Amino acid sequence: MTIYQFLLLFLLWVCLPHFCSPEIMFRRTSMPQKRILGARIPRSDGKILHRQKRGWMWNQFFLLEEYTGSDYQYVGKLHSDQDKGDGSLKYILSGDGAGTLFIIDEKTGDIHATRRIDREEKAFYTLRAQAINRRTLRPVEPESEFVIKIHDINDNEPTFPEEIYTASVPEMSVVGTSVVQVTATDADDPSYGNSARVIYSILQGQPYFSVEPETGIIRTALPNMNRENREQYQVVIQAKDMGGQMGGLSGTTTVNITLTDVNDNPPRFPQNTIHLRVLESSPVGTSIGSVKATDADTGKNAEVEYRIIDGDGIDMFDIRTEKDTQEGIITVKKPLDYESRRLYTLKVEAENTHVDPRFYYLGPFKDTAIVKISIEDVDEPPVFSRSSYLFEVHEDIEVGTIIGTVMARDPDSTSSPIRFSLDRHTDLDRIFNIHSGNGSLYTSKPLDRELSQWHNLTVIAAEINNPKEMTRVAVFVRILDVNDNAPQFAVFYDTFVCENARPGQLIQTISAVDKDDPLGGQKFFFSLAAVNPNFTVQDNEDNTARILTRKNGFSRHEISTYLLPVVISDNDYPIQSSTGTLTIRVCACDSQGNMQSCSAEALLLPAGLSTGALVAILLCIIILLVVLFAALKRQRKKEPLILSKEDIRDNIVSYNDEGGGEEDTQAFDIGTLRNPAAIEEKKLRRDIIPETLFIPRRTPTAPDNTDVRDFINERLKEHDLDPTAPPYDSLATYAYEGNDSIAESLSSLESGTTDGDQNYDYLREWGPRFNKLAEMYGGGESDKDS
Repeated sequence: MTIYQFLLLFLLWVCLPHFCSPEIMFRRTSMPQKRILGARIPRSDGKILHRQKRGWMWNQFFLLEEYTGSDYQYVGKLHSDQDKGDGSLKYILSGDGAGTLFIIDEKTGDIHATRRIDREEKAFYTLRAQAINRRTLRPVEPESEFVIKIHDINDNEPTFPEEIYTASVPEMSVVGTSVVQVTATDADDPSYGNSARVIYSILQGQPYFSVEPETGIIRTALPNMNRENREQYQVVIQAKDMGGQMGGLSGTTTVNITLTDVNDNPPRFPQNTIHLRVLESSPVGTSIGSVKATDADTGKNAEVEYRIIDGDGIDMFDIRTEKDTQEGIITVKKPLDYESRRLYTLKVEAENTHVDPRFYYLGPFKDTAIVKISIEDVDEPPVFSRSSYLFEVHEDIEVGTIIGTVMARDPDSTSSPIRFSLDRHTDLDRIFNIHSGNGSLYTSKPLDRELSQWHNLTVIAAEINNPKEMTRVAVFVRILDVNDNAPQFAVFYDTFVCENARPGQLIQTISAVDKDDPLGGQKFFFSLAAVNPNFTVQDNEDNTARILTRKNGFSRHEISTYLLPVVISDNDYPIQSSTGTLTIRVCACDSQGNMQSCSAEALLLPAGLSTGALVAILLCIIILLVVLFAALKRQRKKEPLILSKEDIRDNIVSYNDEGGGEEDTQAFDIGTLRNPAAIEEKKLRRDIIPETLFIPRRTPTAPDNTDVRDFINERLKEHDLDPTAPPYDSLATYAYEGNDSIAESLSSLESGTTDGDQNYDYLREWGPRFNKLAEMYGGGESDKDS
C-alpha cells in the first residue's frame, strides 16, 4: 500500500457522515417533549405570560484540525423555522473567535473557519447564535449556545524531556537489572485514536541493554559485564506513536550508561621478590623504600592494607600504608648494625580492605611478596657503654684524684682507637680533666660542695682516624658533703643589757647556721670561751641558746660595752667549732625593761675621738670652706674684658677661656716660633686687666749654635721669673728647634730620589743613640753582595 492510498483511506475514515455531516445536528426539531407550553405565572402587573416554543436548537459542531485547503473551511449551518427564505431574517454569531476565526453568512447561516486550527493550542470553542428580524432587529429566536470541537490528527511526534540521559549500573550485574527509565510525551489527543499511544524500542546498545516497550525502562541484557573491559556505553531509545504501527511519528534520545566499579579484582604484586638497601646508621623511623600491589578496581574497592606476616626482619622493620598512593612504606623499627647482620628477609601481604561477599568466589583478595633488605656499612661514631654516667665524690679529695671512668668503643669492624675529651662549655672553671686515652675523669682543682653540689659535664669520644665521627655523653658529678665548715651566728645580734638588770635575766636568744649538710641533720652546742662573771650561756638543745645575766645591776658610766665570746660547735666528724663575739651595750631602761638611751661616748670610743676633738675638726672644715669660697669669688673678678660673641679668638690661653687667635698679636706673637731673632718688644695683653704694671724686659736673642735643650730651659726659667706673665697656660717659644742641624734630613722619601747609593757610615759618628740606625742602614753594601 502506497502512502497516497493510506492518506486517502485516512481522509475517508475521518470524514464519515456521523462525524462531520451538519444535517443531523442542525435539523429542525419538532419533538413534542421539547415544546413547553406557557403556564400562568402571577406577575406584579396582573398579566399572564406564556412561554414561546423553541423553533431551532443544536448541540455541537466538529471541525478537523490542520486544514490545508485554499478556501475557508466549512463548519456548519444555522437555520430557523422562522426563516421563509425571503431574507427577512439575519443570523448573528458571537463568542470565542466570532468575527475573526469564525464567520457566519447573515442570510444563509453558514459558518466557516477563516484559518487553520491547531487542536494542541485549543481543543474547543464556545459560541452563541441568534436569529433576528432584519427590519425590526428584534430576535425571532432566543439566543442559543453551541460548541465547536476540534478533531485531532496525528501531527505531533513523541518528545523526550532530555536530549541526553546519564545513568549508571554496577558491573557484573545480573540480566534484567534496571538501569534507568525514560519517558516520552505526545501532544496529540490521547482519548482519540492511537495518536498519543507511545511504544519504546532500542536502536543502539544491543546486545548489552534492552528497553521495555510500554514503560521505557532500560535493563541489562548481558551477564557479567566487566568494567575493566569496557566502562562506557551509549544507548539510543526511540519512542513512536500510533502504538508503534507504520506511519506513526517518532522521537529519539541518547542514554550514556557507565558501569560502576565493584570489588571483583584482587590486588597483585608486580614482582614476587623486591630488593631494598638501607644504611646501618639510619635512625628509627627512617623510610627505606616502598612496595605496591596493583588493583584493577578503583576507589575504595582498590584500597589495600599492607602488613608483614613473616620473615627474620619482622622485629627490625615495620610497614605502614600510604592512603594517597596505596603504597606500603617500609621503615626502620630498631637500630641496625652492619657488623651484627647484613641481610633481612620480610614476607609482605597486601589485602583489600573492602571485600564484596558476592564475589568471594573470585578471591582470595590478597597477595604476598618477598622483600630482601641489605644493610650497608657506614663509618659510625663511637658508642659509650652507658647513655649517661653518675659519679659521686667527697669534696675533700685531693687534686688529681680519679673520680670515674667512661668507656666507649668503635662499633665498626675496623675498631678505630678512641680519643676522649671534655666539652669545656660544661666546665668553664676547668675543675675537671679527662685522660684522652682511657677516659679516666679526675679533678684539676679543689672541690667545694658549698659552692656547687652538682657538676654536669659532657664527655666527647671521637675516632682518632676520623675526628668528625664523635659522640657525646652526659656525666653527672655529685659532690658529697664533708664537715669542713664551722657553725656561725645566724644573724648579727644587737644586744643590750639594762642597768637595773637582775641575775638570771634573759637578754638575748642566739642561733647558728652551718654550710655543711650532714645526713643526720644539724646539731649545735653553745658555750662560753671562758668563765664570765657578768653573763652566762644556757643551751636550749634545739640549736638555740639564751644569754643570761649573772650579776645584779650594771653601770654604763663604768663600762658601757661588754664583749662576750661564745663558742659554737657541731656534732659531725670531725667536729668543727667557731667563736662568735656578742657586743652587749649597757643602756638605761624603764621599769618594764624597755631601752631608753645608751651611752653616746660608747659609740665614739672605737674611733678614738672625744667630743672636743670632733668639735675642733668641724671648725677647721668650716674655715677651709670659707677660704675656698673667697678664692673662687676672687677668681671670678678676673674674667676677660672681651665678652662679645662675635669677637672669637683661636688661641686657648687659659682654662675655660678662649684666646684671641692669630690676629691677637698682643696676647702672643706667633712670629717668635718662626724666627726667634725677630722678637719684638712685649706688649700688654688686651684681654685681661693687669694687676700691676711692670717694665717689659727684652729677651736676648739666642745664638745660632745654641742647643735646643738649653734654649728651652732658658726660656722656661725666664717665664717662671717674669712677674708680668699672665696666670694662663699660654704657649711660649718652648718648641724652638734651632736654626740648623748637621744631620740634615733623614727622610727615606728624599733619599729614594737620589741616583746613587747612600752611605750611612756617618751615623756611627753621631754617638750611641744612632747605633741602631747605623746597623739598619750601614749594611747595605754587604747585603747586596751576599
